[in-house]
Amino acid sequence: MPHPFAFFANGWEATNLNRPPLNSVFRQVLRDSQSTRKRLRNSLGACAILFAATLASAQAPPAPSVPSIPAPPQLPPPPRFVVVLDAAHGGDDPGGKLSDQPEKAFTLALSVKLRSLLGARGIQVVTTRESDSNLDVNRRAEIANHANAQACLSLHATETGAGVHLFTSSLPPAPSTRIPAWKTAQAAWVTRSLALAGVLNSALQQAGIPVMLGRTALPEVDSMTCPAIAVEVAPDQAQGGDAKTELDDPDYQARVAEALAAALLEWKTEVRQP
Repeated sequence: MPHPFAFFANGWEATNLNRPPLNSVFRQVLRDSQSTRKRLRNSLGACAILFAATLASAQAPPAPSVPSIPAPPQLPPPPRFVVVLDAAHGGDDPGGKLSDQPEKAFTLALSVKLRSLLGARGIQVVTTRESDSNLDVNRRAEIANHANAQACLSLHATETGAGVHLFTSSLPPAPSTRIPAWKTAQAAWVTRSLALAGVLNSALQQAGIPVMLGRTALPEVDSMTCPAIAVEVAPDQAQGGDAKTELDDPDYQARVAEALAAALLEWKTEVRQP
């Protein structure tokens, strides 16, 4: 019976036991050791790279800060531009007798037409009346003053004369006061009212409508604290005086309203100039 163990040149090796030979064990241990050393080297290498990156970032100068761009300043809203349209008479006061209607009806219709034209041009409009209602001169001035208007047109009509009559208050110019006196408040605005009359005059004449300028006492205007003009519309007289266009002519009414609207749009530009 052979001996259970045999000698080999490279050492002992079990022949009848259920385990691998010693050489195989040693080789496996060697491979495991080499793999462990390799993983350790890789781990050490990764740590070294991470440490170098951390050290470099700590020593690197900070990135220059980008200055923030300030937000653009908010522009103030444009100043309000308000026009007051005062349809004269109304209610128990019919005004003058025109060919086919009382003056109060003509002025209200002109106010409505002109309000529409101005609104289409971006102009804010305040009216003293929207219907056939009673309104005294003091209330008309109160509405205009409360609106802080840049212009007020007091609308009238007549069968006398021709074209459009523009009347400015006859009050002499006076310095403005903190609390203007009633019935003479317009004195501080007369100069501006005369300038407004000039703009209206130019626009009407460009439309081929004759104009008459004048100054008179205007109870509905004299208490107003804004440039104010009484606009009196008469029939349109043709050159030579042979024919005239009556007040009830729609084309003539449209020409007058368009010219007044164009003038107020120009006045708006002048008011806002520095």
